[in-house]
Amino acid sequence: MKNWKTAFGTAIVCLMAAQAQAGAIDALKQFNSDADGISGNFTQTVRARNKNQTASGTFQILRPGLFKWSYTRPYKQVIVGDGSHIWLYDMDLKQVTRSNQDQTIGDSPAAILSNKSALESSYTLKEDGNKNGIDYVLATPRKNNAGYQFIRIGFKGNALAAMELKDSFGNQTTIQFNQLNTKPNLSRAAFKFTPPAGVDVLEQ
Repeated sequence: MKNWKTAFGTAIVCLMAAQAQAGAIDALKQFNSDADGISGNFTQTVRARNKNQTASGTFQILRPGLFKWSYTRPYKQVIVGDGSHIWLYDMDLKQVTRSNQDQTIGDSPAAILSNKSALESSYTLKEDGNKNGIDYVLATPRKNNAGYQFIRIGFKGNALAAMELKDSFGNQTTIQFNQLNTKPNLSRAAFKFTPPAGVDVLEQ
């Protein structure tokens, strides 16, 4: 009887874990299906060479392919995807870097989130458990030359809560999202970028 109870208890725990994990991929698919626009705040921590660097700011996304990622602390920097190009404006350096969006669509969290099919087409998805109340999906690249070793996207219920990314150099980025709005009033005009007068513009 004791063995039966143990086996039954183990089965229940496994079933509950499977249900919790299934919710993460379901939440990701729901997020990709429903959220044409999203805005909010973020806090980002990059761990590189045993050093941590934390930055924060705001973001706006209008799918497909439009995004604006604005760092406000400790430095000011703006990354804009206008559907054709990605513009990186470093205000301290007075420098703008422009790159082709099709070639760099998977190279930043904003670019990944702005493309509904980017993860499922380029990455293999797997349930990755729960951490601090957040259910994670693990995305590993289908090709060896991808920019990231893995990406983890976390949800609380159906709400986007976090991302973790490890690049090909071993640097790890963790992003926490808050004050999300999945129905923001955004227009395509908000994602047009014109380099300010007097800044250097570099092509990448």
